[in-house]
Amino acid sequence: MYRCVIISIILYCVLSRTTLCSYVDPQFEACKPQTCGNQSISYPFYIQYKQEPFCGYPGFGISCDSNGFPVLNLSYTPYIIHQIFYHNQSLRVSNAAFSSTNTTTADYCISLTRNLTLPSTKIFTLVHQNYNKDILLFFGCNLSSLPTESTNYRIGCSEANNKTGGSFLALYKDDVKTVSSVSKSCGRSGEVVQAGVEESEGGGIQEALRRGFMLNWNASDCKPCSSSGGRCGFNVTMYFFQCYCTDRIHASRCVIPDGRSKASMKIGLALGLAAAVILLLVMVTYYTRWKKENSKHHLVDAFLERHGHLQIKRYSYSEMKKVTNSFKNKLGQGGFGSVYKGQLQDGRHVAVKILSELKGDGDDFINEVASMSRTSHVNIIALLGFCFQGSKRALVYEFMPNGSLEKLIYEENAVIGDRQLDCQTLYDIAIGVARGLEYLHKGCNTRILHFDIKPHNILLDENFLPKISDFGLAKICTRKESIVSIFGARGTAGYIAPEVFSRNFGVVSHKSDVYSYGMMVLEMVGRRKNIKAEVDASNEIYFPYWIHNRLVSNQELGLQNIRNEYDNEMVRKMTIVSLWCIQTKPSTRPSISKVVEMLEGRTELLQLPPKPYWFSPSNSP
Repeated sequence: MYRCVIISIILYCVLSRTTLCSYVDPQFEACKPQTCGNQSISYPFYIQYKQEPFCGYPGFGISCDSNGFPVLNLSYTPYIIHQIFYHNQSLRVSNAAFSSTNTTTADYCISLTRNLTLPSTKIFTLVHQNYNKDILLFFGCNLSSLPTESTNYRIGCSEANNKTGGSFLALYKDDVKTVSSVSKSCGRSGEVVQAGVEESEGGGIQEALRRGFMLNWNASDCKPCSSSGGRCGFNVTMYFFQCYCTDRIHASRCVIPDGRSKASMKIGLALGLAAAVILLLVMVTYYTRWKKENSKHHLVDAFLERHGHLQIKRYSYSEMKKVTNSFKNKLGQGGFGSVYKGQLQDGRHVAVKILSELKGDGDDFINEVASMSRTSHVNIIALLGFCFQGSKRALVYEFMPNGSLEKLIYEENAVIGDRQLDCQTLYDIAIGVARGLEYLHKGCNTRILHFDIKPHNILLDENFLPKISDFGLAKICTRKESIVSIFGARGTAGYIAPEVFSRNFGVVSHKSDVYSYGMMVLEMVGRRKNIKAEVDASNEIYFPYWIHNRLVSNQELGLQNIRNEYDNEMVRKMTIVSLWCIQTKPSTRPSISKVVEMLEGRTELLQLPPKPYWFSPSNSP
């Protein structure tokens, strides 16, 4: 009887979603309004490294300075936010260079190197009003040759003025007479440093500079969501607004059940425990399955609808059968599904990946399409099309005749066609993969972190040119983001950077891809898995530890296919670079651009990295 009561309560929670159930969507919780100084921070703004980026609109990340003021970076220049007016989407800001709490000339300094230009963005626009004025800043002014009245506008401390060879003068642009006389006596003509300021009655021009000017912002409207009890956010991956509610994510507003629905649920609960148990077994199973599948398809459909401009073709499932000749030529199979060889109408050979299931909320499928539709690089596999029809999902790629790198590096004396997989070929592949990663990290419109770099995901064309594939775990972020937030570990065991599965090692960033790349290159060098490597008949240790000891003691590496000194130099260079890449702390690893530079540079200029404790035999995987 007791069990029946518990089950009935669970049923009531599932159907009515009252506060008794106490379930709150985690993204709703994560996007609580925060405070910075005396400012309330909520959508479209979010506090970087304190709130998740999905709580705000792209470009609206702010930081709190040491004085507790919110700071917004516009055109690489910090601006202090004095007031935010959410009701009419405006805010008052001032250039941080003029926002000192003490504006006396003894304490107030400006650097000539600071960028003082006005922000120029699509999402923020200046508010121009009739009574507003623009302020000009002049550099390197000789006070002795200026009219006496103009020196009243001098700003900057005397020490800074002496170092830079002159004073700084700030003038209202409409003070034509003074501007004309000053411009002849200053080393650099006036630049508009603040526009639309209100002329200060007390405190002079410095007070006007500190008070700043008004900006309007342009972002998705939050009112329908907030008025329904939700919290606003933005999905950067699929690039559309979403409303976080206590139960789940909604498109624009939360669905609030009316009084009749709640009353009917309570009456239904009173009909009897026996009926509740039966209904629980049927409804919970159906509801869970329906919600899971429906939410997946809803998200994928929403993404495809909003990205109808994608430069790739959408195929029907019947077209996929025709392209692959009813899936006759199978190339391989993995946890994701199967890959088949096919041919398009124009004669091009393709590889068709048929996905066995839509994992999570469809993230794998969305990530693959979203990431690869943004890329175009010689070392990135080309996505030519996709299929999303009911439960059928497929991705169409260019065909790579030499398969994956994994199939080659573990075969002794591997030969394909008339070409052997020698040291030069491995070296070219290593550089090609690094250039592909560099493009993902720096060359795209958005920064893409792959999170699954390994030999299996490096494909080779007919000329052994490497191409990075499989973007199912990728993370898309803005160009300025270097640190990302992910829920749980992602990647393949043996290649996952330490910080991805434990934040105690550091933050997750583009350096996590560098670690995976380093582990992969070590496998290419050793032509074996990095888990263990034989040293002699009776002793086995972790391969990176073994090869690091060889380099330190300047011993011969004794690896396969090293035929001459040139081969030895290439392998040594790849080894040193990869050991730098797999340093335990992300801050110690090079960026992927630095990796390319090191691989293309001279071996004798490379220093041996320290041996991280991750390499100790007792702690090795």
